Amino acid sequence: MEPSPKDGESAAAAEPGRGGAAPSSGVVVQVREKKGPLRAAIPYMPFPVAVICLFLNTFVPGLGTFVSAFTVLCGARTDLPDRHRCCVFWLNIAAALIQILTAIVMVGWIMSIFWGMDMVILATERRCRAAGADLH
Repeated sequence: MEPSPKDGESAAAAEPGRGGAAPSSGVVVQVREKKGPLRAAIPYMPFPVAVICLFLNTFVPGLGTFVSAFTVLCGARTDLPDRHRCCVFWLNIAAALIQILTAIVMVGWIMSIFWGMDMVILATERRCRAAGADLH
């Protein structure tokens, strides 16, 4: 005696395009990270400078962020193209001060290390894009 199919299974088998082996609809989904103003103010620096800033942020919270603020004045690009360089500079100084002042309760130190890691990640992305542009 064979088991009889359930109602949902027989309906899905009877109608192509519903259930089991339906072809994909071809929808493309794009995910984009929304950054706050402080996070978007992190400059795209050369890789060695980003590693130095990470090292500084690891041992003296906020120092690497403070140094990275000056790279904005030297022409480093950020994700805030509509803001003036001086405004982005002061945003980075504010982030450094937040890291320094909250380092006492470990929050600033952890934030400082993550900030340095973001600098290295952005520098790596910049390096990969430059290498990709050289190939084309």
